[in-house]
Amino acid sequence: MEDSIFKAYDIRGLFPAEVDAEAALAIGRAVARHLGGSPVIVGRDMRESGIELCAALIAGLRSEGCSVIDIGRVSTPMVYFATNAANAAGGVMITASHNPGAYNGFKVCARSAVPVGGDSGLREIGETARALLGEARPEFSGSAEERDFKPAYYASLLEMFPARPRLRVVIDAGNGIAGEAAEGLLTQLPLEVTRLYFEPDGSFPNHEANPLELENLADLRRAVIESGADLGIAFDGDGDRCVFVDERGDPVPADLMTALLAGVAVEHGMLGAVQGSPIVYDLRSSRAVPEAIRACGASPVRGRVGHSFLKATMRETNACFAGELSGHYYFRFPAGYIGDDGLAAMLFGIQAMDLDGRTLSEMWKPFRRYSQSGEINSRVADVQQTLARVRQAFPDGEVDELDGLTIQYRDWWLNVRPSNTEPLLRLNVEAGNDEEMAAHRDAVLAVIRS
Repeated sequence: MEDSIFKAYDIRGLFPAEVDAEAALAIGRAVARHLGGSPVIVGRDMRESGIELCAALIAGLRSEGCSVIDIGRVSTPMVYFATNAANAAGGVMITASHNPGAYNGFKVCARSAVPVGGDSGLREIGETARALLGEARPEFSGSAEERDFKPAYYASLLEMFPARPRLRVVIDAGNGIAGEAAEGLLTQLPLEVTRLYFEPDGSFPNHEANPLELENLADLRRAVIESGADLGIAFDGDGDRCVFVDERGDPVPADLMTALLAGVAVEHGMLGAVQGSPIVYDLRSSRAVPEAIRACGASPVRGRVGHSFLKATMRETNACFAGELSGHYYFRFPAGYIGDDGLAAMLFGIQAMDLDGRTLSEMWKPFRRYSQSGEINSRVADVQQTLARVRQAFPDGEVDELDGLTIQYRDWWLNVRPSNTEPLLRLNVEAGNDEEMAAHRDAVLAVIRS
């Protein structure tokens, strides 16, 4: 079992070369020891390898005395919901999210769906699992049962977002689990839905279930225009992210969608938001986001990239909502837990349109006030040395190191962050217009790649 499969936020690798049943058994035992209680919720997505990995993981959990509640083939947000609803010691979702079909892995959370990441126990789980690998499994001493949380999950979302507009929507599930997971909700809504790739298929025969890549939105954008839909929604492989497409077929950047939704939440008192409420955004977001949050009377809070960090910041600040450039939207659910949830984000977007009364393009495009580079990756020989070189090259800006290196000037800013898994630096630049952004972007890249 290679150390490399234990990432910053989850466990992920090629099946069966890096993640197989033997590894899953050891990981199950290690998770049981880390959580130190019962029951543990277990769910899986649509990948064929998930059947074998699920059986082995449950065997590992039970051999350490954990009782297990198997909730079947579900989305990741359903595991979070069930973990909280069952007052479970934790939960494990078997998924590789948007990765190609050859991959699989595990997302682990503790009580109240609090993430278990690299800095909060995942490294220790990895060390324990590697020590247990190949060791004979003890006899089962923990029980196992199957339970269906879907009806309660749907009811919670419908109560949270009560608007029922009759919109025309195109939804692209990318053959991930989100299509199957959404059906029980869609049957309770008066939406006119065009479904794209709702059939769960872990080989992803049509396109990758990664809505951040523009090429994966091509079919959705075309269908929105051809059908005259009010909006489009694209989900990722395990249903915890979504990307919005407006009625013109234009993808809505997730940071600007965060600005839009934050304003609606405060104006209409949604999610418990009131004047002064903290709303969290990831630090790669456009300056338009904190500007919009302040303008609606809320308090913008910058957060580190990654679901475990954003959720921790929400807990620390008592924030009700957060958005991330990756298409993760985070909610403080009425049941008390914090989770990123693609279906909740879809319902929030639909309710925002119903309350506002304008088209989605009219709602979001006023926030597009600056020019952004998008995230640009550069492979470097020495990450820390390169970061130091960037800092030296731009000595007169305002510097912070909340996540990588951010340098801010009056009319532009840059953030450069190390990858958690590769010797890469990820650059984002924003300026007042395309020409200025391109000039600053090229100047920073020249330093990084010199």
